[in-house]
Amino acid sequence: MLTNRQIIIFKTIVDEFTKTAEPVGSKTLMDLLDFSCSSATIRNEMATLEELGLLEKTHTSSGRIPSSYGYRYYVENLMEKQLDEGVKHSLQKVFRERHYSMDEVVKKSCDILSQMTSLTSVVLGPDSKCQTLQHIQVFPISQRSAVAVFITDHGHTENKTFQFDANVSVEDIQTCCHLLNDKLAGTPISNIVERMQEIQPLLAIHINRHEVLFEAFIHAFMKFASDNVYCSGQSNMLYQPEFADIEKLKRMMKMLEDSSLWRQLASHEGNVTIRIGNESNNEHLQLDDDVAVVTSKFKLHGDEEGQLMIVGPTRMQYNRVVALMEYMSKVIEDMYREEQGGG
Repeated sequence: MLTNRQIIIFKTIVDEFTKTAEPVGSKTLMDLLDFSCSSATIRNEMATLEELGLLEKTHTSSGRIPSSYGYRYYVENLMEKQLDEGVKHSLQKVFRERHYSMDEVVKKSCDILSQMTSLTSVVLGPDSKCQTLQHIQVFPISQRSAVAVFITDHGHTENKTFQFDANVSVEDIQTCCHLLNDKLAGTPISNIVERMQEIQPLLAIHINRHEVLFEAFIHAFMKFASDNVYCSGQSNMLYQPEFADIEKLKRMMKMLEDSSLWRQLASHEGNVTIRIGNESNNEHLQLDDDVAVVTSKFKLHGDEEGQLMIVGPTRMQYNRVVALMEYMSKVIEDMYREEQGGG
């Protein structure tokens, strides 16, 4: 489709634009290309690339920028994933310095991704709805607070701090915990709230402050059963020229708060998926033309999997972002295997 010279010119424009956010002109290209070429020849090649739909003109400059189709062509045909050994070593060191729980590993990975890319990262934890409750442990902190730990059959844990509306005795907390373990063990997470309603009369018989504890546990289980989405680096969008338009920024922030959208974006084949602009035929998955989402899966227990995502402008360094996400997914999987082996 493209000649060697056109490929080099196009790739150089993509690389330069992702770094500077400035349209690239023929004079700039003359300085960047490692072969001799006249300004007129470069302009002709750029015009051809524009006709092919790979480049487009901006209203404010004679230079060109990649189109959404151009970025798609780049990631499918020209992208060379780049992640130097120094970065890998630094990442390994972060996780070796102390023992992290799996939840902490996943969230830490999300934070590192947003810091290293200067974009927004999202992690979608395994969907707890398909798991069953195995055990509950409750640790009283005071008469008005406690920490509960929920453990599923997949080894997933969720910590929840309770703040009670009234004083609750240690005896009441322990009795409630024993009853819930007895009656809820083996119940699918998605059915827990319904099951709690059924055993409420039993709690009323055995526990003085049963209403306070019942409300606290109901809210905790509802949170546990909801989508496990963690977001990092939202403020990075403020520094991207594409989102200087306040309306675009508002749409982006609304998108970041929509956990159901992330679940839909996560349903894809393959380990890594790149969505560029408004490519989807699904009206519920429409992105702005200059927004891209890169997704990488990580596998945990059996069929259980989570997703790492990077959200940003279409002008992102895909070669580095994809390599970084693939490596982070591998780190999470390795840490999980070590934790299971150590257990």
